[in-house]
Amino acid sequence: MATVALTKENFESIVTGNDMVIVDFWAPWCAPCRVFGPTFEASSEKHADVVFAKVNTEDEPELAGAFNVRSIPTLMFFREKVILYSEAGALPAPGLEKVIAEAKAVNMADVHAEIAQRGDEPAQ
Repeated sequence: MATVALTKENFESIVTGNDMVIVDFWAPWCAPCRVFGPTFEASSEKHADVVFAKVNTEDEPELAGAFNVRSIPTLMFFREKVILYSEAGALPAPGLEKVIAEAKAVNMADVHAEIAQRGDEPAQ
């Protein structure tokens, strides 16, 4: 599956319309971003149940700002509209696979219950 380019126009619909979305915040001038790109693309071919998306921080500074992205690449994993993982830095392929496996293994009923208990959003 090819990666999806996220913009401020489609970000909300992609993240809310899919159960699992992994987002790579990057820029064309960023050498670590260019190195990580093929790893991200290769992983997207292995996980048809996850939407792989990229935000070009040069073209979409509002999105980068909204998520407090201070350095790139920054990777975020959204599951059922909740950020389960967010970290700056390029991951090696095994590290990316580990993040994906761990995010898939999370019991989201527990996560939503904890969020509801804190009062951040209603439980689903």
